[in-house]
Amino acid sequence: MPMSTDRFEQIRSGVWSLVLPFSSHYPGATTTYLLERPDGRLCVVDPAWRTEENRRLLEAGAARAGHSLDDVDLVVVTHLHPDHIGMAEELRGLSGAPIALHRADQSALETGLPQTDVPAAWFAGWGVPPERRAELVRWWVEERRYPVVHADRVLEDGDRLRVAGGELVVLHTPGHTSGSVCLVHEAEGSVLTGDHVLPDAYPGIGLGGSSGRNPMGEYLASLDRLRPYDDYEAWPGHGRRFRPLGERRVRIEAHHGRRSAEVAAALDTLRSPTVWEVAARLRWSGGWAAMADYRLASALAQTEWHVDLLGRAGELRRPVDAPE
Repeated sequence: MPMSTDRFEQIRSGVWSLVLPFSSHYPGATTTYLLERPDGRLCVVDPAWRTEENRRLLEAGAARAGHSLDDVDLVVVTHLHPDHIGMAEELRGLSGAPIALHRADQSALETGLPQTDVPAAWFAGWGVPPERRAELVRWWVEERRYPVVHADRVLEDGDRLRVAGGELVVLHTPGHTSGSVCLVHEAEGSVLTGDHVLPDAYPGIGLGGSSGRNPMGEYLASLDRLRPYDDYEAWPGHGRRFRPLGERRVRIEAHHGRRSAEVAAALDTLRSPTVWEVAARLRWSGGWAAMADYRLASALAQTEWHVDLLGRAGELRRPVDAPE
């Protein structure tokens, strides 16, 4: 199958990237990475959304790399979202390759997502106007779905995965999801960042699983864990590769620092506000009035987490109609 040069690229000897589109319902694309193993077989990192088109594109990409999908003997997933884990089961069925996923995300998949009995309480508790709650609940129930995958290898922080020319070191970086990982390729001076650090977007936070801790705090701590690799090249799950990783890491930290300052200013101005009222005072890309669906839910959640990080959760008001 023909493939345009913007989809497939050889990054290094034995390392290729392949840009695979989301499902027909969503715009965007995921970057899948193919890395040769010491025995000449393939490790696939983040095998993208499961569609027939993507299977054909992945097959064609493997062929251009001098391989077939039968050569895949390890599938590594940086986090549980369907645009990253989507074709993992299919690859296992084709080649017998084991699937590797962090323990926290495997646990999240096993508990069953979405939890349809929770969001109504969240949305009411955040002070979302009654006429806006239905759209958020509908998004949660209908769109926030994850494939059920059972990993053959449950990853832990510090695990090492052999690839030609070195190893991928698993770095647990919770925040985007509870089991999000980065993969440090020390020999290449690169980090496969998944959705933890992206070149042009600020990753969503708390989008899968729960550790019982503040996901925003976890995310910021995870960013700091990347500090030793500030001079490395980032191979992200979406968008272009870039170097140095540290420059973008610092920009994301600064973004969240500004957001915390905005939240603090809103709390200083408002008297016993709801999360909704605080969020409405903040500056959002595209504007607050345009917020809807998952962007609105994410904005409200992040607002609450910033309030908590500031130690000012006691200043928020819970509407009287919010479920207990």
